[in-house]
Amino acid sequence: GGLYLGEAEIAHRLDRIAGEGADVVEIGGESTRPGAEPVGVEEEWRRIAPALRRARVAGVSAAVSVDTRKEEIARRALEEGAAIINDVSGLRESPGIARRAAAAGAGLVVMHMKGEPRTMQDDPRYDDLLGEVRAALAESVAAAAAAGIPGERILVDPGIGFGKTVEQNLALLRGAAAFSGLGAGVLVGPSRKRFLGEILDLPVGERLEGTLASVVGAVLAGADAVRVHDVRAAVRAVRVADALRVAAETEMR
Repeated sequence: GGLYLGEAEIAHRLDRIAGEGADVVEIGGESTRPGAEPVGVEEEWRRIAPALRRARVAGVSAAVSVDTRKEEIARRALEEGAAIINDVSGLRESPGIARRAAAAGAGLVVMHMKGEPRTMQDDPRYDDLLGEVRAALAESVAAAAAAGIPGERILVDPGIGFGKTVEQNLALLRGAAAFSGLGAGVLVGPSRKRFLGEILDLPVGERLEGTLASVVGAVLAGADAVRVHDVRAAVRAVRVADALRVAAETEMR
């Protein structure tokens, strides 16, 4: 949200994310929240380059991911040391991102989004929510695999809040296991999102408890990774949820 633009702010945020237990720190320069307008390549790069360079020079302990839909940004980010590219379009806008990630030996996150950010929340409808999202993600995984990225370096993201109603978001969180058979890990990103605000009637800055409840539910339902803003609290909550899931799986054997 443009909160970390100066060098000192960037350094503090990178160190804090890694210090609070994150495995990955993600950097993005284009908002994809509902209604957001796209930005050009040079503006997006201007926004993220200082953070990427700081992460590389400082040797941040967490892997660096870059959130972008543009192949050119992916290319530059990988050259600057990014280890993962997170493409919210699921390779539909820039298929070449997969080739770039494969050549660099990087990981790839492919997400489902209905429409595009400016219009995705305009009455999103599905005949079979889980089936349609799963089919779209399967296409993205196939494209990534065809480019040479092995399944262990791919995460699928059902796209919480990206062209979904409150009820649809909840169904995706409950149904996280539906995406685990695609030959890739499952990532969910419900942190601070609008559906939590609608459930709780709270502004974005007061959605921590809702975020924690949603990530715990997602982990218990089969998610392998979560994308959050409040790292320390989420790490603690997810560790407990993961222990519960392991215990349940052990009892079933």
